Amino acid sequence: MAVVAGLRAFGAKWPSCLRRNPWAPLSAGFCSPGSAGPAGSESEPRLTSTRQQDGIRNIVLSNPRRRNALSLAMLKSLRSDILHEAESEDLKVIIISAEGPVFSSGHDLKELTDAQGRDYHAEVFQTCSEVMMLIRNHPVPILAMVNGLATAAGCQLVASCDIAVASDKSSFATPGVNVGLFCSTPAVALGRAVPRKVALEMLFTGEPISAQEALRHGLISKVVPEEQLEAETMRIAKKIASLSRSVVALGKATFYKQLPQDLRTAYFLASQAMVDNLALQDGQEGIEAFIQKRKPIWSH
Repeated sequence: MAVVAGLRAFGAKWPSCLRRNPWAPLSAGFCSPGSAGPAGSESEPRLTSTRQQDGIRNIVLSNPRRRNALSLAMLKSLRSDILHEAESEDLKVIIISAEGPVFSSGHDLKELTDAQGRDYHAEVFQTCSEVMMLIRNHPVPILAMVNGLATAAGCQLVASCDIAVASDKSSFATPGVNVGLFCSTPAVALGRAVPRKVALEMLFTGEPISAQEALRHGLISKVVPEEQLEAETMRIAKKIASLSRSVVALGKATFYKQLPQDLRTAYFLASQAMVDNLALQDGQEGIEAFIQKRKPIWSH
């Protein structure tokens, strides 16, 4: 339950469906966006769709009519899909993608007017922060598959993912400054993914960068032609899914834990993790398989 504990430490406000049973099977009414406030109604369909096969969960932002805006309802739906059976050994990797020509346009500005009020605004940004931190704290790698425009909180979502594969038609921007709302929360993820001066130019001007520029600056991992996007993303996901879940989970947690530390502390933490890794059943299985010149048989 490490993911749950991490969110509790952050002060997350759990939706009622997660408080009742956060590991219940997905159903048509699971965390329905109808309870999300002004953004939804009981008859509104879920704003994300999911499917899982062979250890790979695909989460699709499914509101292209609204440019996959990260409304409060969308954020709650995304959070639910990421949290669902997060500790299950059957889950190895998650891919986040989107329907339509826009990956995500960021927050729904109609939710950010005076009509909703300060408390509602605070809930929007807290929920968004929870989702981004959940991606970081999740035990399995989370990939973004981007085909189109990702702006503001949409760009933040891409920057927060562990790996991001984009088509050559994609572009990225933090244009909030143009409408009088500086992209301060997207800047948290953006500033940790690209050099400071690149981030600040994006934030101060709101101008987009191309997929190739995003690759050069480290915002994304790889750029491929649009027709190869799904195949390349699945290739990476299948490779990860073929590996030991416990080893990958330990490696991901250690990577992010050591990253902000000074060099001595980072090596201390990483050395401890190596020892812990060797104590794992899969750690010993992998070494024995290598010595015996056979394929390892992972515990999951």
